[in-house]
Amino acid sequence: MKNLQFDNRFVRELPADPETGRQVRQVHGACYSRVEPTPVRAPKLLAWSAEVAELLGFNEADMLDPRFAEVFGGNALLPGMEPYAACYGGHQFGNWAGQLGDGRAITLGESINAQGQRWELQLKGAGPTPYSRRADGRAVLRSSIREFICSEAMHHLGVPTTRALSLVGTGEQVVRDMFYDGHARPEPGAIVCRVAPSFIRFGNFEIFAARGEEPLLQQLIDFTIDRDFPELVLAEPDPAQRHIRWFEEVCRRSAVMVAHWMRVGFVHGVMNTDNMSILGLTIDYGPYGWVDNYDPDWTPNTTDASGRRYRFGNQPHIAHWNLWQLANAIYPVVQDSAALERGLAIYAQTQEAEYQRMMQAKLGLAQWRPGEAGDDALLTRLLGLLTAGEVDMTLFFRRLADIDPAAPTLDPLEDVFYDPARRAAVEPELLGWLREHGARVCAEGLPAGARRAGMNRTNPLYVARNYLAQQAIDAAEAGDLSELQALHDVLRRPYDAQPGCERFAARRPEWARNRAGCSMLSCSS
Repeated sequence: MKNLQFDNRFVRELPADPETGRQVRQVHGACYSRVEPTPVRAPKLLAWSAEVAELLGFNEADMLDPRFAEVFGGNALLPGMEPYAACYGGHQFGNWAGQLGDGRAITLGESINAQGQRWELQLKGAGPTPYSRRADGRAVLRSSIREFICSEAMHHLGVPTTRALSLVGTGEQVVRDMFYDGHARPEPGAIVCRVAPSFIRFGNFEIFAARGEEPLLQQLIDFTIDRDFPELVLAEPDPAQRHIRWFEEVCRRSAVMVAHWMRVGFVHGVMNTDNMSILGLTIDYGPYGWVDNYDPDWTPNTTDASGRRYRFGNQPHIAHWNLWQLANAIYPVVQDSAALERGLAIYAQTQEAEYQRMMQAKLGLAQWRPGEAGDDALLTRLLGLLTAGEVDMTLFFRRLADIDPAAPTLDPLEDVFYDPARRAAVEPELLGWLREHGARVCAEGLPAGARRAGMNRTNPLYVARNYLAQQAIDAAEAGDLSELQALHDVLRRPYDAQPGCERFAARRPEWARNRAGCSMLSCSS
C-alpha cells in the first residue's frame, strides 16, 4: 500500500495539550490533544468510496491490501501521521455546553494529494480521547453505515459536505442503548474515515472565547484564514479587514449549504454549533433524515421530538442563530459589531437568494417573479398542498418534469401520495395549481426538452432515504454487504434514471412509517 504525503499544519502551528494520555480532562490553552487510535481485534474493510480513494491517490489494490484496514481501523499509522483530537465547545439545543471536543474522532493527519490539495483524514469510532467524557469513543455499524452512505450521497447530489473514504468493521461489539430507554444491547462496531479540507467548527472558536483565552482565539482565527481561506490573504492585506471578510465568507458558505439542504429535503437533525463546519460543509452525520412526505415540522432526532428545534423548515433560522454565536465568539478579536451584523445580513440575503434560485430550477421556471402576486405565492401554495396531501417531496418534484404544462393531469403523480384520504382532499386544488404552473411555463416558452433536462438536474430521483439505509444496515449486521454496495452505487448518480434500480426510487413503504431507524433516530452511535 502506497504511503501518503503529510503536511500537518494544525499540530505544527497551534498549541498542544501538554498532558498526554486518554484520561478525560478539561484542556486549557490548547487546540488539541495528541492521542492515538485504540487498536481493534479484527479490522476488515467493508466498503469504500472509489472517488475519494482516487482523490487521495489510492487505487483498488491499495484499498484491498490488508494493511489498509489496519491503518484505517486504527491499528497502525502511516509514516507522517500525527494523530490528535481537537478541543472545542458548543451550544447544544440552544444552551452552552462547555468543553466538548473530539470524543470519538481522531484526526490522523493532513494529506497532500498529487494536485496539491489538502485533505484531513479523520477516524470516527477509533477509541477514547481526553474529550470522551463518560463514553467509549467507539461507533456502531448502523451509525457508521449511515455516515458513510450519506457523506458520499450528499457529494453526488451537489451539496457541500465532508466525504467518506472507508468503512472498516472492528470485529468487536459495542454496547449501546439506542433510545436511552434502558434497553442497551451489544452491536457490531465500525470505523468511518472521514475526509475534508478541514474539520474546524464554530465550537473551536467558541471554547476560547468562553474561557477568555483571547490570544489563542486570535491565533486560531489567523491560522484558519491562512490555511483554509488563502484567497482572503491575497485579497485583503489588512488583518482587521481580513477577519471581517472571513466571517462574511463563512456566512455565505453556510447559506449556500443550508439552501441545498432545503432543495433536496435533507434534515441534519442536530445543528449544534459544534456540528457547524467553518467551511460551510455538511458535517457530523448523526440522527439525520430525509423528508419523505413533505413536512416542514419534521425532525428525525428523538432527542428533539418535543421542541423540534432542528426541524426541516427551521434549518435556515438555526444556521443564522449559530452564526450569531460564532459572531459573539470572535467579537473579542474583531471588535466591530456593525461589521459582524453585516455578515449576518449577508447570510440572510444569500440564503434567500440561493433558495429562490434553486426552487426556480426545481419548478422549471426560466425566471422568478417575486412578491405575493408572483412565484413566492405560487411556491407557498404548493408547499402547503404537499404538506396537507402527505405528498412525497422527492418524487413530486421529479414527476413534475413529466407533466405536460399545456394539459396538466395528475397521472404522472400516481406514486407520490402516502394517504388516499389526504390525496382526495387536495386533488382538486393541486390540479388547479398544476394548471397555474403550466400556464407560467408555457408563457415563458422554454423548449420542453431543455426545461425537463434542467429540472432533472436539480430534482434527484434517488436520495438516501432512511428506510433504504436501514435495509442496508439490517443486511450488513447479518453479514450481507450487497445491499450496502448496491445503495452506495446507485446514489453515485442520483439524477440519472438507472434501469433495474427502481426500488431505490420508491416512496417510503408503510412498514417503515414508524419503525426505528426509518423514521426517528437518536444521537446514540
